[in-house]
Amino acid sequence: MLQAVANAFKLPDLRKKILFTLLILVIYRFASHVPVPGVDLVALRELFRNNQLLGLLDMFSGGAMSNFSVMALGVYPFITAQIVLQLLQPIIPALEQLSKEGEAGRQKMNMYTHLLTIPLAALQAFAQGNLLAQSAGTTGAVLSNFGFRAGTWLPTLATIATLTAGTMFAIWLGHLIDEQGIGNGISIIILGGIVAGVPARVVQLWISNP
Repeated sequence: MLQAVANAFKLPDLRKKILFTLLILVIYRFASHVPVPGVDLVALRELFRNNQLLGLLDMFSGGAMSNFSVMALGVYPFITAQIVLQLLQPIIPALEQLSKEGEAGRQKMNMYTHLLTIPLAALQAFAQGNLLAQSAGTTGAVLSNFGFRAGTWLPTLATIATLTAGTMFAIWLGHLIDEQGIGNGISIIILGGIVAGVPARVVQLWISNP
């Protein structure tokens, strides 16, 4: 396996694609540590530390959820949009027809997927923000000033917009890997998050269960 990797780096074009992909993953990981404004990181990490299910979900996001970073939603709203459109194809004849129109149809479906991703990401951002707003640690609420009530509209909309923009940025990074990297950009973004989250999760489990 190591020999195969070494041989890959001997090919200039492939080496360039691999290095570009690694650069995109570094950018994604950096953005995953930029927190959304207004979140109490101490209370948030305490919440994730005391909830094994949340800890498992955080592992798949590469720590983006426990930081409640701008990348907390990852590319999952995009995956959801793809699944929804696939399920709708037998129901909506126009969508089924597009799937049979070759490259032109694929491009239109791709556009519809991106458009559907935006409201799905916004809904998921609201749900996640609302969950954290109702959760509290020893230092207080995890996310204050969240919810559609007097005095919280602006910070709530800002949080939703930030998380939605983070999802679209992650998707764009995935497409860059498709175009200039080694391909399968969305899958690599997901895999990169999982791989990055495993070591920290293993250490945490080892510390909590000596």
